[in-house]
Amino acid sequence: MNNNQAGKNKLENYKPTEKEPFMNPKQLEYFKYKIVQWKEGIINGTSETLTYLKDSNNIKEADLNDQATNETDRSIELRTRDRERKLLSKIDDALERINSGTYGYCEETGEPISIKRLEARPIATLSIEAQERHEKDERTHRDDDVRS
Repeated sequence: MNNNQAGKNKLENYKPTEKEPFMNPKQLEYFKYKIVQWKEGIINGTSETLTYLKDSNNIKEADLNDQATNETDRSIELRTRDRERKLLSKIDDALERINSGTYGYCEETGEPISIKRLEARPIATLSIEAQERHEKDERTHRDDDVRS
């Protein structure tokens, strides 16, 4: 059994709760495993995309509609991979925060980010309250720019 399988087996039935000490070693291990799995999935998807794009470039469609459909599919795939490329950077940042001991704490307030939020968005850097303030500020600035 490799390290990845051992980590999975150890964490398979574990779910972090708000009742245990925040960011205890088991929680950190759990989130690190979850984030690494996410990263590996993205990287594998990127390899599949490259293969798909190479193969689809070698196929010449006689029908203009088929050509247009294939071009649209390639465009959507490339946009998706671009978003994932940006996501990889955030994933790497989250792994660095785990290593430095700052993972799970809001960048603005220093308060713990809820386990529920981290489960939903393991790369979160802001608590829900700070995120809502941030989004409200963005909307306010955007509205101010529109009025100017």
